[in-house]
Amino acid sequence: MQLFYCPDINPSQTYTLNKEESMHCVRVLRLKENDIIHITDGLGNLHKAEIIEALPRACSVRIVETKTNFEQRDYYLHIAIAPTKNIARVEWFLEKATEMGIDEITPIICDNSERKTINKDRLEKILISAMKQSLKAFLPKLNNITTFNQFISGISEKNKLICYCQQDDRKFIKQAYKPKESVLILIGPEGDFSEKEVEMALKNNYHKITLGKQRLRTETAALYAVQSIHLLNQ
Repeated sequence: MQLFYCPDINPSQTYTLNKEESMHCVRVLRLKENDIIHITDGLGNLHKAEIIEALPRACSVRIVETKTNFEQRDYYLHIAIAPTKNIARVEWFLEKATEMGIDEITPIICDNSERKTINKDRLEKILISAMKQSLKAFLPKLNNITTFNQFISGISEKNKLICYCQQDDRKFIKQAYKPKESVLILIGPEGDFSEKEVEMALKNNYHKITLGKQRLRTETAALYAVQSIHLLNQ
């Protein structure tokens, strides 16, 4: 199955792929008239389409079938992560988390953060590419970067977990999370969350969790959390 991303698609009309998707369809994949492709708007709709005019810069298609909420999960996963100094590590996380299944990502600036800016456009392109590669119809939402304090005070999710390295009475994910629940998990920077940040999270009804005795990189810890939630929902 060849999957294309067209956020503005209208299934009731003939649709023309944008220049980039048209070039990929016609020049790279060498698809022709009457060939079948699949298109998603990133909102859960998967459209089966027939190529009616294979132009390299304006490939036109006709929608023949639509599936809504394609392979939608019965839980919602939101990861708030402090971007690493080496942004390539965050890019790797976004790619792999999208492949596994994630709904929302918020970059946060913490007391120990070494990176305080991101290129949101570039990161969104990585999410789109990973969605298409893994044949998913839901594009994860990438929020603007925000400070830890602003994020903590503005979140309304009920099930909120904070993962950090301090040795105290933290629970494992499987003890703090029930399958089918929506969940938000905080993952700190390379220098971990500060004590002040942990205290602030606890006052805002976050629950403390650990990912085990091993010390993980930020992006590894975030992917570990994504995979743990995925497995607990099997």
